[in-house]
Amino acid sequence: MAEIIVKIINRSANELPSYATADAAGMDLRAHLETAMTLQPLERSLIPTGLFMELPEGYEAQLRPRSGLAIKQGLTLLNTPGTIDADYRGEIKVIIINLSNEPQTIAPGDRIAQMVIAPVTRVTLAAVEILTTTDRGHGGFGHTGKS
Repeated sequence: MAEIIVKIINRSANELPSYATADAAGMDLRAHLETAMTLQPLERSLIPTGLFMELPEGYEAQLRPRSGLAIKQGLTLLNTPGTIDADYRGEIKVIIINLSNEPQTIAPGDRIAQMVIAPVTRVTLAAVEILTTTDRGHGGFGHTGKS
């Protein structure tokens, strides 16, 4: 597995993001908060991480929900996966929404999202009048049925 170097500034009291296991795809991001905050049902908020990074050209960082927060607390991310472009230099912030029926509290240092670094493929679009046909054709949105 190739390893790339990503420059990062940490202005929080939290440790740097790291992989929890040898085969983990994502690194946990933690809330950079002065005090705990509570999200009411269906409330969303932009949570700072205190992290700033410089991705190499040709890479992006994807912000994804943590499955444990989603199932246990109903907390997930909007705009998922969130994309951080290689030329962005601002603070990494996470849009969290409470989809549960109860208020949910996020404390300073809580793990709030996972970040996956991935290569980006650039394409050139070619305008045409006709596309090749396939067995699926126009079918979508449940076209293939349930298993």
